Amino acid sequence: MQYRDLGDSGISVSTICLGSWLTYGAGVDDSAGRACVDAAFDIGINFIDTANIYGRGAAESFLGDVLSSRPRDSYVLATKLFFPMTESDRGLSAAQVAKQIDASLKRLRTDYVDLYQCHRYDPETPLEETMEALSEVVRSGKARAIGFSEWSPDQIEAALALAPPNVKFVSSQPQYSLLYRRAEAKVIPVSIAGGIGQIVWSPLAQGVLSGKYLPGAALPAGSRATGDDAHFMQQFLTDPVLEAVQSLKAVADKAGCSLAQLAIAWVLAQPGITSAIVGASRPEQLRETAKAADLTIDPALLAEAAAILEGVRIS
Repeated sequence: MQYRDLGDSGISVSTICLGSWLTYGAGVDDSAGRACVDAAFDIGINFIDTANIYGRGAAESFLGDVLSSRPRDSYVLATKLFFPMTESDRGLSAAQVAKQIDASLKRLRTDYVDLYQCHRYDPETPLEETMEALSEVVRSGKARAIGFSEWSPDQIEAALALAPPNVKFVSSQPQYSLLYRRAEAKVIPVSIAGGIGQIVWSPLAQGVLSGKYLPGAALPAGSRATGDDAHFMQQFLTDPVLEAVQSLKAVADKAGCSLAQLAIAWVLAQPGITSAIVGASRPEQLRETAKAADLTIDPALLAEAAAILEGVRIS
């Protein structure tokens, strides 16, 4: 496993991050989830990402239980706030930041998180109020650092302009993959200039880059594409996209790896990327995917992979 500094925070994280969206505490049996967390530690993953909204607290509670027996300094724990936990509890107001961090810490059974992130931007709360509230979370020792997910370049720059006196953001969590590259245009360059590292979500484009979805074929039974959250991946399930993904197999063969490993290795080779978040419902699935962190693939092959998807990617 490889490790990189998270922005200018001084926090070292594994280049593979174990995510918990749609899995732990909700979609995956607890015994299988525990096995995945154990496997993550076994292969050197020290970075775990969650959010209060995942399972409406269930993912945090699951991780709080599973991690309770491990030394607190043996892992880097990240969570988020913004989405509604109740009809009245949502957003990034000072009151919500103070309330939600305490609720998350209670569920996670810890005195602090390493990274506290704004899950989205809150247009209903002044940015100054949000940044001051997040800064207080850090000053009080409840978080070591702060970050955001899916903020626009203008929003990022506005937040950076408030630090100092406020605590500065160190991380960005954008959707980013061979098939979804919007962050490249402005978010990643602005982040690099501001000492902000990228923690990428959906590096496999919701599993499409694993190659398991075939053009013209029925969706695999029990796959994410047939579940309640299938709307997140509809843009990737067109025949032109799926045909292009199948064409990547020749590149993966030349690189001596799987399609999923190739896709994650490509992400980790891009400028400004700190870590790629992966989900897993089985430990062997995580072990196989995580091998991408240690791959050394000829840059020409990575460029070839990108070129194959050039006409179908979202940018």
